Amino acid sequence: MKPGSADQQSSEAKDLVVFDILRESKCTDCGKELLGGDFLFMEGERPLCLTCADLGHLVYLPRGDTALTRRARKHSALSAVVVRFSRARKRYERQGVLVEESALEQAEAECSADADQRNVRRERAEIYRDKQDQVLAMRMAESIRQMFPGCPPEEAQAIAAHTSVRGSGRVGRTASGRALEEDALRAAVVAAIRHRHTKYDRLLMKGLGRMDSRDAVRDDIDRVPRTLAGHSWLAAALCSGDETRPSSGAMHMKCLAQFSHRRCSRRLISSAEKNSGT
Repeated sequence: MKPGSADQQSSEAKDLVVFDILRESKCTDCGKELLGGDFLFMEGERPLCLTCADLGHLVYLPRGDTALTRRARKHSALSAVVVRFSRARKRYERQGVLVEESALEQAEAECSADADQRNVRRERAEIYRDKQDQVLAMRMAESIRQMFPGCPPEEAQAIAAHTSVRGSGRVGRTASGRALEEDALRAAVVAAIRHRHTKYDRLLMKGLGRMDSRDAVRDDIDRVPRTLAGHSWLAAALCSGDETRPSSGAMHMKCLAQFSHRRCSRRLISSAEKNSGT
C-alpha cells in the first residue's frame, strides 16, 4: 500500500478478523486453552488469544444494530470483525465486531440522541419497500394474466403474492422474476398449479421422490379447469414435469417416451400408500 493519509490507509486496509471458534484450540504464545465459543485471532498460522493479540481491551458488540455498529467502528481506533463458521451453510458468517469501550459508549450516546429521527426514517423506508412489493406483485399478476388469459384474477394475484415475498428466495424475487421474464413467471405458475391443484404435496408426505411425484400428478392436470390452466402448453408442461415452453413436436415425443415411466410411478405410489396404511 502506498503511503498516504491515515484516512486513506484505514479505508484501504483490510478488516482484522477474529474467530468465534467451534472447537477447542490453544494460544501458541501463552498456552491458554480456548474452548468453543471463545475468541481467537490468527497471526499467520499461529492461533492467539485476544490478550496475546493485543485485542483484549476491546469489547464485543453483537450484530443487529447497523447504526450503532457503524458509529462504534468509526470512533474506535482499533476494531475487528467477529465471524463464526456455519456448518449448515459451509461458510463463515459475521457475528459482530470488537471495538474500544469508549467508542461504543460514544456511539450509544449518538444513537440515543437521534433515535426518534432514525425511527422515522426506518418507518418511511419500510413503507417504501412495502409499496414496491405491492407494485411488483400487481405487475406480476398482470403479466401472468397476459401469459394465461384464462387464469382467474384472484388466482394470478395469489400466485404473484406468494412468489414475490421479499426475502423468501422464491423465483419471483430473483432478478429474472423481478424483471417479469416469462420463464420465471411460468415456473411460478407451474409450481402453484402443482401444489394447489394436484396431490403432489400428499405424495411427498408419503415418501415418494420429488421427480416421481411430479410424474405421478400428470393425470391430475387433465382435471384442472381449462380456464385455470390457460394455454394448452402449460398443461403440457405440467404433464411432462418440464417448466419450460416446449415445441408441440418435442412435447408429444417426451410424453410418449415417458409413458412407461408413468406406469412405474403408479406402482411406486401404490407401494407408498400401502406402507402408509392408506
